Amino acid sequence: MKFNRRPAIALIGALAIAGATLGIAGTASASPSLGHPRIAAFTNHAVFLQTDNPSGNQILAYDQASNGTLSSAGTYDTGGDGAKEAGSVVDPLASQGSLALADGGRVLLAVNAGSDTVSVFKVSGDQLALWQIIPSGGQFPTSIAVHHGLAYVLDAGGPGALQGYALVAGTLRPLPGSTRSLGLANTDPPNYLESPGQVGFTPDGSHVVVTTKQSGSDIDVFALGFAGLLSLHPVVNPSATPVPFSFTFDPAGHLVVTEAGSSDLSVYTLNSAGTVTALGSAADGQTALCWVTAVNGVFFGSNAGSATISAFQVGTAGTPSLIGVAATTEAGTTDSVATPNGHFLYVENGGAGTLDEFHVNADGTLFEIGTVTGLSVPMEGIAAS
Repeated sequence: MKFNRRPAIALIGALAIAGATLGIAGTASASPSLGHPRIAAFTNHAVFLQTDNPSGNQILAYDQASNGTLSSAGTYDTGGDGAKEAGSVVDPLASQGSLALADGGRVLLAVNAGSDTVSVFKVSGDQLALWQIIPSGGQFPTSIAVHHGLAYVLDAGGPGALQGYALVAGTLRPLPGSTRSLGLANTDPPNYLESPGQVGFTPDGSHVVVTTKQSGSDIDVFALGFAGLLSLHPVVNPSATPVPFSFTFDPAGHLVVTEAGSSDLSVYTLNSAGTVTALGSAADGQTALCWVTAVNGVFFGSNAGSATISAFQVGTAGTPSLIGVAATTEAGTTDSVATPNGHFLYVENGGAGTLDEFHVNADGTLFEIGTVTGLSVPMEGIAAS
């Protein structure tokens, strides 16, 4: 196997630049209320939800039992405010990836869309300690991507932007010169159909991908270069069907995208030049296929308008096919996450204020094992350790 040197060189360069700018970054993240307590080593598994409350964003922590059911373990203020995109009903951020675990699960990153900030928590099992609050570099942050020691935050408001950071000892350090405009024409807050949906790294860390939803229905691809900096401009690729929302990757490295306009799952080859080649699309016959989570070769998509979860598979040649409706949920099916071992899937229902708990069977089917109730309506953002 040929070793890809680009991500390693980018990370080394980013750490060098971040180390040279600690004074600037420290000023940006200073907060007298944080305290920087010492945290014990990572111990057990948990699920974290984000409330997106405009009066004060919070993280809800849940302990995961061995059978996959969840129990409340605490509520933590982010030190920032949530917000709601214009026109949204069940998904206030209309994005995937607003919560992200990093550093082997020892760090949790959360966006504060109403404050244009990112909060950094230290994680010990199901316990959190607020460590840092730092500007997001733009307007209305909605999604975070992490690859090794690099992070990029997607700011969805106004023209849209990406801001880069080095993650050093659990602290975000802004990368000078890393801001990249998406050239959109959104408001702040943006409209939920027009705002970009997600930012993410390719599996090898060589590119960063952004979906623009109805703002062009494009898949933007930036190349990652030295010192963690992106190419000045993305390669702009039209999606196979309208409104590309969220994405993940299959084991072969194909880009797997939900396209909400006609509720399709589309698969692409992402080429080294940043172009994408469409390999096929599969419709699920539901309404508003927006979020996707890959579990053991099955791709579970959330249909916000149908309150269902669809299951897809992707063939060795990259052709997607619909398996069927895997489960029915409460109103407003939105963001989802799988446990790292692939045994459990958790799905938020932003219209009902619930979280559905599923066991993922060996054949890829879902078995519901419980429901968390009494959550905020709406809410969005989820991560599992």
